[in-house]
Amino acid sequence: MDSKCQCLELNDGHFIPVLGFGTYAPEEVPKSEALEVTKFAIDVGFRHIDCAHLYQNEEQVGQAIRSKIADGTVKREDIFYTSKLWSTFLRPELVQPALEKSLKNLQLDYVDLYIIHFPAALKPGEELFPKDENGKMIFDTVDLCRTWEALEKCKDAGLAKSIGVSNFNHKQLEKILNKPGLKYKPVCNQVECHPYLNQSKLLDFCKSNDIVLVAYGALGSQRLKDWVNPSYPVLLEDPVLCAIAKKHKQTPALIALRYQMQRGVVVLAKSYNKKRIKENMKVLDFELTPEDMKAIDGLNSNVRYYDLLFIADHTDYPYSEEY
Repeated sequence: MDSKCQCLELNDGHFIPVLGFGTYAPEEVPKSEALEVTKFAIDVGFRHIDCAHLYQNEEQVGQAIRSKIADGTVKREDIFYTSKLWSTFLRPELVQPALEKSLKNLQLDYVDLYIIHFPAALKPGEELFPKDENGKMIFDTVDLCRTWEALEKCKDAGLAKSIGVSNFNHKQLEKILNKPGLKYKPVCNQVECHPYLNQSKLLDFCKSNDIVLVAYGALGSQRLKDWVNPSYPVLLEDPVLCAIAKKHKQTPALIALRYQMQRGVVVLAKSYNKKRIKENMKVLDFELTPEDMKAIDGLNSNVRYYDLLFIADHTDYPYSEEY
């Protein structure tokens, strides 16, 4: 890792940069843009790249990373790359082949972090969202402890340096932490986290178990029609955030990102806009006061933009628990 990179140590001894670049884009955005913006993000200093099989752009993101290695901008070990195991591959025998498929798309030898994308299993197959004739999701039943054991094997095989989870509640995390014969603890839990859903209880739980919380949706949401409740307030228009931004001569987005960093949360900044991608790097250049932090803490109102209600009746749906 670059010495100038601000990192947190994971419970397995590897290091994760505190600021990451999120690569998800809605379907209408051409895949070629993922190549362009990822190259740009690396050029302006991002070293942590967050992607997933679900995003259907690992080929382009991998190409961006490889081209920046080829032109001497970075070495492979300077980049921290995350991929995610999608819900249709949670059966233990499907885990390593899924990671190998991602690696083949990326044309990389390993990922730095491989995480279970979502704890609710869906019917295995080519369809990312398998539906029956009535348009209802077809669920699968998988013991997540067995899935985890398959991830541990991927780490032992050197295909992933670190392994973790995403969108798990504390009970689901506990299940893995208390598993007999656990070989590796999850290094992280990547969840939606922003001033309107600050996840303080889950954060405390993770910290007490030496698990890093990684925040997605840290700037609120991109208002994605299928994913996001459109009636919710726009985070970046919040008067408290705007006032603090004005005081520091920063943007509300930078305040929201900095807030996470100062709580010991690794934060993902997702943007396909070059001006904003460059601007988001400035989060490393200023500090919020304890008063600012307290004011932002006060905005918590349990607004979950990504509630994934179409999976809500799955037995492993994570958001029925308080945290």
